[in-house]
Amino acid sequence: MNKVFFLIFWMGISVVVRAVQPGIAEIFAYKSLWEGKRVALVANQTSVINGQHSVDFLREQGVNIVRIFCPEHGFRGNADAGELVGNEKDEATGLTIVSLYGEKKKPSPEVLRDIELVIFDMQDVGVRFYTYLSTLHYVMEACAENHIPVCVADRPNPNAFYVDGPVLEMRYKSFVGMHPVPVVYGMTIGEYAGMINGEGWLQGGVKCQLTVIPCRNWSREMTYDLPVKPSPNLPDRVSVMLYPSVCLFEGTVISEGRGTYTPFQMFGHPELKNMDYVFIPRSIPSMSKSPKCLGQKCYGMNLTGKYEEVKTGRKLRLDWLLLAYRNYTGKVSFFTPFFEKLAGNGQLRRDIKAGKTEEEIRASWQSGLERFEQIRKKYLIY
Repeated sequence: MNKVFFLIFWMGISVVVRAVQPGIAEIFAYKSLWEGKRVALVANQTSVINGQHSVDFLREQGVNIVRIFCPEHGFRGNADAGELVGNEKDEATGLTIVSLYGEKKKPSPEVLRDIELVIFDMQDVGVRFYTYLSTLHYVMEACAENHIPVCVADRPNPNAFYVDGPVLEMRYKSFVGMHPVPVVYGMTIGEYAGMINGEGWLQGGVKCQLTVIPCRNWSREMTYDLPVKPSPNLPDRVSVMLYPSVCLFEGTVISEGRGTYTPFQMFGHPELKNMDYVFIPRSIPSMSKSPKCLGQKCYGMNLTGKYEEVKTGRKLRLDWLLLAYRNYTGKVSFFTPFFEKLAGNGQLRRDIKAGKTEEEIRASWQSGLERFEQIRKKYLIY
């Protein structure tokens, strides 16, 4: 297909800047993968190419899509975080949509019985606890067990420019963290799929027949605005950029801004002292129905202007979590059992409670990060 491009002028010189294209745009170059086969597509509202949904785009290209699988938040991306999603039928195409965030998170042999290829095309945000990674894992595992090839149509990662955070210890494995990677791992979802396969992380060490279609005209140092919000509470580039740091508050009593129209761009609680910013979480349909601290006046910090600091700092903002802990009146109740799943270890909670400095806490991550960086190198495409 024709490439989209922009013509700009710099110092009097015409320069062609090609627009970033997701891997799905190159599907026709991989015709031998899908021609004459019954294909299932793992997709949601982020599965778009130049404003067109991938389901429609692929069908126009002649791909025989016979089933759709969808992740957390549903096919249209409007289900609340953690809300179970049921099976349904797509009104536009009549295709059955099988939920991978309902009764089952892994495709069963029954729903794969007549499938000859699975195409995975969803937008990730490059954070370990974002559950689309777990959906990818279970799709690859099910396909490996049923001898079905998998094609991952790659997409840019807006948080690919850094690697940071504690590496998950496998005893804390859950659906919000299945692999021994740091909080921010600096890889596209296609690169990550290669790592899952190559490192033998699928159950029993099985490997799927994997093809990754690279995206075009993108590098991991680019600032990339997602064309569609990847989930209900990541509405813009600021929320996406701050999400890796602020989401750690989800394992505490502190509000991370759900129940506002700028979630993950603030934090607060009625019992936070000496903090001037005030907000009140509300129930917002299709974003957050029952947010933390619902209807209560929360005192905290507005992080919207911290976007550039995260971009240039290239690290998690652990200082926000430490500040909230210091200013919270009821230290015993600050953390919830979910915190270990997000942190990926039990050490971070212990270090914070012990009053360790950010530098001391970061030092405990370094050996794990260095080991991960060596593994990561083997699977980088860009």
